[in-house]
Amino acid sequence: MKALLVAGARPNFMKIKPVLDALEARGATTVLVHTGQHYDERMSGVFFDELGIRAPDAHLGVGSGTHAEQTARVMLALEPLVIDEAPDVVVVVGDVNSTLGAALVGAKCGRRVAHVEAGLRSGDWTMPEEVNRVATDRVSDHLLAPSADAVANLRAEGFADERIHLVGNVMIDTLLANLSRARARPVLDRLGLEPGGYGLVTLHRPATVDDPSVLAEVLGALARIAETLPLVFPAHPRVAARLAGAAPAGILVIEPQGYLDFIALEAGARLVLTDSGGVQEETTALGVPCLTLRDNTERPVTVAEGTNVVVGRDPARIVEAAQAVLGRPAGPGTTPTRRPALWDGRAAERIADVLLAAR
Repeated sequence: MKALLVAGARPNFMKIKPVLDALEARGATTVLVHTGQHYDERMSGVFFDELGIRAPDAHLGVGSGTHAEQTARVMLALEPLVIDEAPDVVVVVGDVNSTLGAALVGAKCGRRVAHVEAGLRSGDWTMPEEVNRVATDRVSDHLLAPSADAVANLRAEGFADERIHLVGNVMIDTLLANLSRARARPVLDRLGLEPGGYGLVTLHRPATVDDPSVLAEVLGALARIAETLPLVFPAHPRVAARLAGAAPAGILVIEPQGYLDFIALEAGARLVLTDSGGVQEETTALGVPCLTLRDNTERPVTVAEGTNVVVGRDPARIVEAAQAVLGRPAGPGTTPTRRPALWDGRAAERIADVLLAAR
């Protein structure tokens, strides 16, 4: 079997690596495509190096742009490659513009399409990622769901059971495979941090950072939390530009971190505040309290079975929720968590089994 695997943005790289390895271990021919949606070394190259992802067979170089521009550039650049390679299956991961563009090309070229992370839904159509998720699932032949709620979503939308496969979470495959390496990193010492003595912040979604008034309110809440707990904020390049040196006292703004250093920061944090989907999953697996600064989540399993609380962007609610976490005992084993079913480090093996059985 020949599989063409597509990744293009930072959240994709951790998801594509275990699938690539599992397919190659079973003798499949693989073609790895990097769309270039994320091209900054801090957002792309470092992940290939740290995770040991082999060099892509093709780099499309689509770069930045509007949602329509990125999706169109992926399609224009990828179509000739899919026609030339004629893979049995096009594998896409996540919910970025590269995901949708590649899925559309695969379907239009008559190739089977497999979507890793199928069925995740926030119900929020103002999120471009929600449009990408729903449209990608609609054109995919193999819907590879990370959790039972995702399966339920797909069934409710009328997908046939034979297209749906509960396989587990490939993000957790990568996390578990690299956790000991991450914990050994000296990043906490380098930043002068003690385990359990700081909070970690990640913000990147337009609804949080693009409106100056919303960002100012969120930063105000973070400033109040930082009076009690120092915060570390690895800032996405475009978010750093908006901060422009105006971060409140007690918040250490640093450059985006590589995968291993970021996992080390997550694992050592007393509290994580984020608007990222993947961070909600990682903190659940790590047993670290997480506050999601959004009004909804496409990963409700992290609330039902993990450490996550969705608090929105209201400053008073953010501060209240953080104070509730900080008022509880700290330390290993003090945060109740139950890793969701099949978040066991073997999701990619199950994905490879599904794709090879469908030949």
